[in-house]
Amino acid sequence: METTVKMDEKGRIMIPKGFRKAANIKAGAYVSIKQRDSTIIIEPSISIAKKYCGIFDVARWPDDLDDFVVEATRKWWTNHAT
Repeated sequence: METTVKMDEKGRIMIPKGFRKAANIKAGAYVSIKQRDSTIIIEPSISIAKKYCGIFDVARWPDDLDDFVVEATRKWWTNHAT
């Protein structure tokens, strides 16, 4: 698929509906923009929440979230140490 679009005075472009649909990009979604030489690559960005959802098994919600984060991080690093 290929098309030509016009950039406005603020540097914005409109991504055509067919491209958005093919990449599963919906209104309000975040995208990642990369440059390789003179090529610009736009890819859907996966939210941090979705990326790490389910990484930790929580038996019960902690009283102190800071302590929980420290403990969860320590367990993760212990299991992934090289």
